[in-house]
Amino acid sequence: MTPADLDLRQYAVQGLVQQAGFMALDYFNKSESLGVTMKGAQDWLTVADGAVEEFLRQRLAVMFPQDAIIGEEGGGEASDAVWIIDPIDGTSNFARGDRNWCISIGFLLNGVPEIGILAAPALGEIYVGRKGRGATLNGEAIKVSGQTDITRAYVELGWSTRIPAERYVAMIGRGYAAGASVKRGGSGALGLAHVANGRTEAYAELHINAWDVAAGVVIAAEAGAFVSDFFSGNGIAKGNPILCCTPGLRRELEQVIQIGSGPASD
Repeated sequence: MTPADLDLRQYAVQGLVQQAGFMALDYFNKSESLGVTMKGAQDWLTVADGAVEEFLRQRLAVMFPQDAIIGEEGGGEASDAVWIIDPIDGTSNFARGDRNWCISIGFLLNGVPEIGILAAPALGEIYVGRKGRGATLNGEAIKVSGQTDITRAYVELGWSTRIPAERYVAMIGRGYAAGASVKRGGSGALGLAHVANGRTEAYAELHINAWDVAAGVVIAAEAGAFVSDFFSGNGIAKGNPILCCTPGLRRELEQVIQIGSGPASD
């Protein structure tokens, strides 16, 4: 695949994600029509999740029929060229009227994240990352904070029902003991984006799925973050832990999170 092929995908899907954002925002503003159900404990689902994913799938299939598609709601199989979609990341926030949610699309080529596009329409924000070309928020270049003192760091720790609560609580305890300010925002994709634009210094989770991070890992890495090698060990199918942080805090946060980072972008 040539750089021109990647350019076409990036710019076409930026417009597509904006359209999906308007669609999702319309649902968000009409909360009585959300049709909220639960897939499991703290695993929310609304009619918007399915509708937005179906919209994206249909358009992508027409624009790039040779590419595979994986979505949180509809599944799918990976191939050399694959789009990974989270139609609403932060569904619990979305369902409760909290604006901290987004639409996330990442493109992988031969297992390498190449393009990440993330729209947070309720916040008026669109993030774009392209491997080797930097990251932007609403068209302006972004960079990580550069903080090196963990006692001044804002660290977001995501939570998964796949991990025993004791491990999560212990991780939080280590974070506080190290002097970090610990938070949880309810959207892993936005958590990565907030590291990229310097609003926080780190995002970590002991298990997260590919659709939650496929866009954010490109955006964060291109903004200068250290990002652990999420897609190793079949992360695209099984999920993996993740650590994303401003580079000056990497070693200290690896001790706090205790997931092991493997090879990744420094």
